Amino acid sequence: MSQPISDFMRKHYKHFNAASVVDAAEAYTQQLDNGHKMMITMAGAMSTAELGKSLAEMIRQDKVQIITCTGANLEEDIFNLVAHSHYKRVPNYRDLSPEDEQELLEGHFNRVTDTCIPEEEAMRRIENHLNDVWNKASKAGERYFPHEYLYQIIRSGVLDNTIEIDPKDSWMLAACEKNLPIIVPGWEDSTTGNMFAANCMNGSMSPSTVKSGIEYMMYLADWYMKNAGDKGVGFFQIGGGIAGDFPICTVPMLRQDMELEKTPFWSYFCQISDSTTSYGSYSGAVPNEKITWEKLAIATPKFMIESDATIVAPLIFAYVLGW
Repeated sequence: MSQPISDFMRKHYKHFNAASVVDAAEAYTQQLDNGHKMMITMAGAMSTAELGKSLAEMIRQDKVQIITCTGANLEEDIFNLVAHSHYKRVPNYRDLSPEDEQELLEGHFNRVTDTCIPEEEAMRRIENHLNDVWNKASKAGERYFPHEYLYQIIRSGVLDNTIEIDPKDSWMLAACEKNLPIIVPGWEDSTTGNMFAANCMNGSMSPSTVKSGIEYMMYLADWYMKNAGDKGVGFFQIGGGIAGDFPICTVPMLRQDMELEKTPFWSYFCQISDSTTSYGSYSGAVPNEKITWEKLAIATPKFMIESDATIVAPLIFAYVLGW
């Protein structure tokens, strides 16, 4: 008889980072049981790592109510959705020479560790669809967030005949079905953000067609006030950087800059990162340091898991899902 992943983890993950994985997963479940909503933030290349295989089910089962991610994670789930068969895996990526990398470039492959994204089949195909929705909005005098344009593409049906994976493994399809709010700070540094910037530079589009990071911050703050109640919202962070740093500032902004001092702190905090914390150079801060910024409270459950998120995040999601 097969054993649930959660049972295996509770039996074998007893110490050190392994124990933190179980503790964080159990506390995540408790947060949901106690009526808290949960945010998941994604940095790194989690979509290219196909995190959708577990994250999509988390979305469908209402185990996450809002996502913050980099522009790369937003678009790369869609790239994989429509071009999976054209991806190239390079298991020996650690041995590649500069000449090997040049050969990949000339083959129109963009490498992400051991996985190469096909430019023509993925990036340019989605670029054509984005140009359509950007131009349509521009002509109508309308403005939307980056994730809303991708939702428009999904809902239009133009991708339906080009889907190459099981649709249930796409977290963007699941998020679109739920109309899940997605915050995408720094979207302009992504591939599709670069495409839009180029269109603005050549005069074919206006920057105002895509809503800005400041508007995303306002949108998130409004969402937090409507959804935190007196409990707060949980914060599950994958990686570091802007995907985590941007949204966690919402609470101190509301408490200090808006002077809404009764705004509840984030109710749970977990970060998975394989970057060793180094004060002054690491992007972000250990949980206790966040207390001084009014992001977390003394009593907030806090977990720091120093490990590879491509291994740990699916395990925690499986635990929360009861797999």
